[in-house]
Amino acid sequence: MAEKTPVKKRTPEEQAAEEPRDVPHALIRLIEDEGLQVGDRLPPELELVRRLGFGRSTIRETLKTWESMGVVSRNKGAGTRLIGEMSRNTLRVALTIKHEAESLIRMQQVRRPLEIEAVRLATRLATPDQRRVINARAAELIAVYEAGEDWRPADHRFHKAIHAATGNPLFEQIIDQILKCFHDIYETPFGKPHLGQDSIPLHRPLADAVIAGDEDKAVEFTERIIDMVCAETLKIAEACND
Repeated sequence: MAEKTPVKKRTPEEQAAEEPRDVPHALIRLIEDEGLQVGDRLPPELELVRRLGFGRSTIRETLKTWESMGVVSRNKGAGTRLIGEMSRNTLRVALTIKHEAESLIRMQQVRRPLEIEAVRLATRLATPDQRRVINARAAELIAVYEAGEDWRPADHRFHKAIHAATGNPLFEQIIDQILKCFHDIYETPFGKPHLGQDSIPLHRPLADAVIAGDEDKAVEFTERIIDMVCAETLKIAEACND
């Protein structure tokens, strides 16, 4: 096993400025310096506090996060053991995907009731002209999707048509702000610019339900579309942890 590398003790001010961002990187440096492999035990928490110079609660929170990611196992009797490969690169990728997944799911949780209520109102209140626009936007979206082209602008226009049919401009404004907050940070979540692509065919029956005034069906398809995006998000996050 490699010789232990002493870590310079930092002042409380330096420690506060860097926690908790640098704790994972400090732990990885220790793992690499020690030559620890899958199955090896990490030093006890108090030793980590002494050697790394971070607070015990911050180190404990980092280890809990790693445990949820399947990187370590923690047991009072057996201590903390590595159960997954760990390096600077794997940590960066895993944490990025985990954070993106959590952000996207939270966004969908906020978006869901707004989209459902918008669909309910559009189904009840859309004028004949608005129903024709919704039909045209759905046809455009499916045509672009089937042609293998970038369907995202057409998808945005389709949902704008539904929001416009509610008669309440706040639906479009608020939902757009929610989506913008996410996409300003993650233009291509998980490196997939077309996340949720498998849900696009469901937009045709959604449009048909709105046009026919079938509120229950319109809500059902809206929920299925959002559920598919969330399921795909979770699948990608789980694959990262495997």
